[in-house]
Amino acid sequence: MQMKTTDPIVSEVRAARDKHAAQFGYDLKDIFRDVRARQEASGRSYVKYPSHPAGVQQPLYPVKSGMTRE
Repeated sequence: MQMKTTDPIVSEVRAARDKHAAQFGYDLKDIFRDVRARQEASGRSYVKYPSHPAGVQQPLYPVKSGMTRE
């Protein structure tokens, strides 16, 4: 059985994340809105991927014609 070790960096990141989330009452929409606002204010460019409709899954890799999953 492995004993859990506490990584101080992981603990610090989790504490910062919890402090940030607490400012918004742990409301994901408000947290996300704040993250987006911070991104806009930073002036950096961020990668934006096109969204996919819910329930539609795209294959991770191109599927060759005639190949089937087994």
